[in-house]
Formats: sequence, structure tokens, C-alpha cells
Amino acid sequence: MARAEMASSGGIGGIGTLARRVDYVLRQGSRVALYTAHAEALRRINRRLQKDLPAPPAPPKADGPVPGQRRMLADIAQLFARDLAAIEAGVYPMPRDGYLSPLELIGLSRRFFSDVPAVARRRAQGTHQEVAQEGGFAAALPRYYRQNFHFQTDGWLSEDSARLYDFQVEVLFSGATAAMRRRALVPFAEIVRRKDQRRLAYLDLACGTGGLLRPALAAFPRLTGVGLDLSEPYLRVARERMASARARFAAGLAESLPFADASLDVVSCIYLFHELPPKIRKTAATEIARVLKPGGRLLFVDSLQRGDVPDYDGLLSLFPQLFHEPYYASYLTEDLDALFGAGGLRRVSVEPAFVSRVAVYEKA
Repeated sequence: MARAEMASSGGIGGIGTLARRVDYVLRQGSRVALYTAHAEALRRINRRLQKDLPAPPAPPKADGPVPGQRRMLADIAQLFARDLAAIEAGVYPMPRDGYLSPLELIGLSRRFFSDVPAVARRRAQGTHQEVAQEGGFAAALPRYYRQNFHFQTDGWLSEDSARLYDFQVEVLFSGATAAMRRRALVPFAEIVRRKDQRRLAYLDLACGTGGLLRPALAAFPRLTGVGLDLSEPYLRVARERMASARARFAAGLAESLPFADASLDVVSCIYLFHELPPKIRKTAATEIARVLKPGGRLLFVDSLQRGDVPDYDGLLSLFPQLFHEPYYASYLTEDLDALFGAGGLRRVSVEPAFVSRVAVYEKA
């Protein structure tokens, strides 16, 4: 009898595991197909648009190896395999956020393609200061922030931009962006296992529309967190998408954090530092160290740097040529260990995740 029950239990578990894996593969595979199709359509549209532009941009030049599509798809597959392994290990639940209804998909796709000509025009003309001329709340923001990053319409300064941005980024990275962010939840889970999550003071710095804060609160159901960002429109969209009593949002500067010394247990910082000028980058690193408690940890996800994955070095050099990323080149060679080390943060771990690096720093 016991053997039969064990066999039955194992069979049910095996079926559940298979169903979960099939569900994951179908969902992530459809995302890759969707965003890759949009990327291919975007390339074709841009080729047509360039013929009509008065001054087409100079072709970009790589200064190192550039991986082919097969290599990149293999690395995305490896990222997804690690993502699924974390799900099966119970680190975080099967991701559900970011999956679009047919109506949402059609609307975002239309808006994405309608914005392509404006982006192409800015790229051809080198125009990236449109939002700097705007008044209102933008006038009080730092000058380095008031730019059309990526040549995108409105920069970071409108709800239209906030609603479209995540879709644009997923097109750029073939649907792998959310999985790259989730790699920060693996070391986060280690912190939660050691401490009562109800008492953890957590900040998601430069939270945008809630790209990490949302899955973090889903993974750790007793955790509360603060999302801090400079863009009021992006924060409004984040509040709308999360609508949770466990999430609070505030506008603020990374280089002048509105938190007391040694008041936070965890700070996550996702894709911020490559968009900061070197001086601000240094100040922001000091501020993160200031607000962390002794033993507190920084969960850092950002672009690969030169040498992290040498086969990608040439691709990294193309990025600031194709998109308006004025501080990216300096980020590629920034000594992050020294930058954070100056404030007393020691690197615990670092790993590549497709085109991202995931690092953990701890305060002494």
C-alpha cells in the first residue's frame, strides 16, 4: 500500500512538473517570438525610413566581437533555464506579470510602431534634447535627466512613455528583460531566508514602473517595499499597476536619498548606473552605502561591462551609437567594486545574465 501511494504521488508530481515546464516554455517562447517579430519589423521599417531621411545616420562600428543571433538565442535559452530552475526551487512563483491580453498587445503594438518614425528622425538628426525645453515639473529635474534617452518620445517624462517603455525594452532584448531582472530575486531569497521579511526595510531604487518591486512583492508575500524614482509619470503608472498596500512610492534623487543613515536592509538598483554621469554615479554609490545598515545588501543589475563576457564587447560598443546613451561608454569601464568599496560595500557575488550583470554587495 505504501509503495503504491509513493508511486502515485511521484506520478502526480511528475505530471505537475511537466505541466509547469510546458507552461513556462510556451509563455517564454511566445514572448521571444512576439518581441523578435517586432524587432525584425522595426529593422525593416527603419531601412525604409532611412531612404527618406535628409541625413541618415552613419553606420555604427563595433570595436570588438559581436555575437551572432544563434549565440544570443542560446544565451537567452540558458537564462530561461536558470529562471525556470529558480521557480522549481521555490525561489519565486511562476511569473504572471507582463503577460498581455490580446487587446493590450494590439494597443501597445500600434503605439510602438507609430512612434518609430519619430525615433528614427531623432536618431538621424542627433536630436535628444526635446524634453529639456519643457516646463512644469521637468524644469526642477537635474539637467542630465532631461534628455530623450534612447531617442524615445518624451524621455522619462510622460505617462505615454511609461506605458510604452517596457514593451520597447522587451523588443530590444527579445523578451528576456523581465527574466534578467528576476535574477536579483535569487540573492534576495537568501536574505529573506535569514531574516523575517516583515521586518526588512527594502528600497527599489529607480523603480520605474515597478519592474523589480512588483515581482519581489509577489515572491515574498510579507515583504513591504518603497519604490523611488525621479519620474512622477512613471511612478503614477507603477502605482496603478501594483495597487498594493505593501508598496509605497516616492519621487527622489539617487544622489540624495531621502532615508536616514543605516536605515535599510536591502536596496535593489536595476539598470540605473549606466544612465548616470560619472560624478553622479559616484555620489549615488556613496548614498546607497550610507542608507544601508551594517550587513545590509545591494542587489545590482545593469548592463554587462567590457570584459564580463568578452564575446559581447563589440555589441556593447554598438549600443551608445545606436541609442542616445550619453553615459554608457564611461559605465563600460567603471570599476564598480572600487566605486561601491569607497563607501564600505564589498562585492559578494557577480554573474552574467545574457546582456546583464547581476552583482551583490554587502555593507561591512
